[in-house]
Amino acid sequence: MMQILMNYRLGVASRALAAIGGGYAVSALAVAALAICLPGRDVDRVVTATLTGLVVYPCAVMWCFATSSAWRAWAGLLATGLLLGAVIFAGGQA
Repeated sequence: MMQILMNYRLGVASRALAAIGGGYAVSALAVAALAICLPGRDVDRVVTATLTGLVVYPCAVMWCFATSSAWRAWAGLLATGLLLGAVIFAGGQA
C-alpha cells in the first residue's frame, strides 16, 4: 500500500515538474518560433507571439495533467520542444 502511494506521489511530482518547467520551455520556444515565422512588422510579430505564448503555457500545463502517465507528459513536451526548436533553427537560417 505504501509503495502505491509513493508511486502516485512521484507521478504527480513528475507531472508538476513537467508542467512548470517543461511548459515554460515549450511556451518560450513557441514565442520564439512565432516571432520568427509570422509576417508583418517586427513589433507586431513580437506582440502577437508573446500573447500567443500566454495561451500555450496553460495548454501545456493541462496536457501534463491530462495524459495517462508522467512519461507521456514528458514525451509530449519533448516532441513539441524539438519541433519548435527545428522551426527556430530553420527560420534563423533563412
